[in-house]
Amino acid sequence: MKMKFGNQNIFIPCWTFLLAVTICCNSQSQSNQENQVVQTKTDSKLLKFKTGVRSILEDRKGNIWFGSHQEGVCLLHNGEFQYFTTENGLSDNQVRNFYEDKKGIIWFECGKGLSIYDGQKISIYKERNYDSTKQWKLSDSDLWFKGDETAGYNKLEGNPGVYQYDKKILSYRTLPVKTKLGQENHYSISTNFVRSKNGAVWFGTYGALIGYNGSDFKIINDGSLGLNDETGHLHIRSIMEDSKGNLWIGNNGIGVLKYEGKKVVNFTDQQKLKKEDTKGNSLERVFSIGEDASGNIWFGTAESGVWRYDGNSVKNFTKKDGLDGDLIWIIYRSKTGELWFGGDPNGVYSFNGKSFDRKY
Repeated sequence: MKMKFGNQNIFIPCWTFLLAVTICCNSQSQSNQENQVVQTKTDSKLLKFKTGVRSILEDRKGNIWFGSHQEGVCLLHNGEFQYFTTENGLSDNQVRNFYEDKKGIIWFECGKGLSIYDGQKISIYKERNYDSTKQWKLSDSDLWFKGDETAGYNKLEGNPGVYQYDKKILSYRTLPVKTKLGQENHYSISTNFVRSKNGAVWFGTYGALIGYNGSDFKIINDGSLGLNDETGHLHIRSIMEDSKGNLWIGNNGIGVLKYEGKKVVNFTDQQKLKKEDTKGNSLERVFSIGEDASGNIWFGTAESGVWRYDGNSVKNFTKKDGLDGDLIWIIYRSKTGELWFGGDPNGVYSFNGKSFDRKY
């Protein structure tokens, strides 16, 4: 059955798992996993990451996972931080996204490869299926992941695509795009995936936004937007759908685009927030987007801190407002509705109504 692309909604999974960290010294290796020991604890009240926080996940039990840019992952449980790296079973020390499946398994989408946490140990997930690369399908419980390489694609993948986990098998699906020689990274997945209210799923690649509704693809790229060397090109780093059904697209260069289901407008141009307009901080390099409980839209940038749009005006927050750095990798909405801002060089921050406080 065909579904419309309007009124998309972010897929926000409900996380649940029972934490049980144990040391596995004599465990048997499985065909699709590589078992590892996991235990590095600290009683520090703040994260020790120095390369930045790229991803966050809060589960139903109140446990919180933090993924770093280059230092692995940290689990906060009962007030205690526990750190895990490639020595403990991660496929890579860059952790871009977290997901939890219906069985309570935590998936780590790393810069290179995938790892899982089964409640006892972290292990590399190795099983892949490449026999149905063009057999696209959708279900409500699918999980989607980027390709296995940090950039581009490998020989087994063959073309730009995504991995789909349907509760049983992790299968590679080829995207309906073609790369040019020397541009193998052009269609690499650069964001989390977003699922609309009607079930359609959106993927942000560096060079295009691609949607799939169960039967058709929707592709928004330079060609459809009329972009060129003079105007600048897409370089997508974040996507988010707000409560009104608008899809926001953050770019590293041309700012924020807003897709209302029919047309795309350049929000940065509309608000006159380019460097040539502001003569200072700008809304051009946008790496994260979030919406708070009041409907305000927040943008995390690579060099200009955080911006808030209240529907009428846009306000900028920087180091003078309590932020430690200018790069905001992730904006995450907690179960209580509080927004958490994770960035570089370190830490997670929350907004107290006037300024930012270090939270983790």
